[in-house]
Amino acid sequence: MIRYICGRLLRALISMFIVLSVVFCLMRLMPVEGYFGSRSDAMNDKVKQQVLQQLGLLDPLPVQLAHFWRDIFHGDLGKSIVYRVGQSNAAIIASKAPYSLWFGLAALIMQKLIGLPLGVIMARWKGKFFDKIGNIYILLINAVPEAVYFLLIQLYISEAFHWPMLYKAGKPNSYILPVVCLALGGIAADALWMRRYMVDEMNKDYIRLAQAKGMTASSVAFKHVLRNAFIPMAQSLPYAIIFTISGSLYIESLFSIPGMGGLLVTAIQRQDNTLVQAMVLLYSAMSVGGLLLGDLLMMLCDPRIRLTNKKEARA
Repeated sequence: MIRYICGRLLRALISMFIVLSVVFCLMRLMPVEGYFGSRSDAMNDKVKQQVLQQLGLLDPLPVQLAHFWRDIFHGDLGKSIVYRVGQSNAAIIASKAPYSLWFGLAALIMQKLIGLPLGVIMARWKGKFFDKIGNIYILLINAVPEAVYFLLIQLYISEAFHWPMLYKAGKPNSYILPVVCLALGGIAADALWMRRYMVDEMNKDYIRLAQAKGMTASSVAFKHVLRNAFIPMAQSLPYAIIFTISGSLYIESLFSIPGMGGLLVTAIQRQDNTLVQAMVLLYSAMSVGGLLLGDLLMMLCDPRIRLTNKKEARA
């Protein structure tokens, strides 16, 4: 197990190094006007060259990359040049992340508490009333554009329960609708895949053997089917957690939540290249980390996943 974890960790570090280096090089292809902000029109070429020199952008690309990794190891993501002039990009991101994290985690908990049991119920009573109701819900969520039912929820649910239509700090009832909207799609996805994996497991030979030995349907469902069906679901959990940190652009814009969702778009629109670079690098690192965590979580859930002694491959 330790050898497997070390191998996966080493591959993740190498992947992260390659991804971040490529992203850094691609960011250097962006127009240099983004480094001057609103002062670009008032600057002459000489002043612009001085600014670029101070930022180290006139150095050869390998030198810039070496300086970038030096700063990363010191926790320096640079400073904003347009969005909040002179403020640390890390501080800007840290001020936005708690909003996305709070709403995202609340939505994730709701998604798992409703979606997974719904999928189990649909699989246990396949073709019956609850399965049909669940399938109708999943079909509606996937067929109707998100913007449509988000607006309907914001307009009519808020009016019916007298809840605020927009986020207001210090008013807990203004948190309900954003959390519900964030969770709806995840509930449908979890219910769909849990149902599918459980139905697939129920049709396997070892389940028929357990039933033939006299095990009750409930024992088979919870001791064998549910456990094995959850294994492929476990790999998606880290990605769901990472999504909560990155935030939802549409939800945060719709409910006026000052989170991470709109920060990247705002930075791109205002050509704050250093902030764009910091956020892209952060998302890239989280994606690679999510892949690693997903593999490790699957290994913990499924003891069959190991490095064999002979071929050092997954069993």
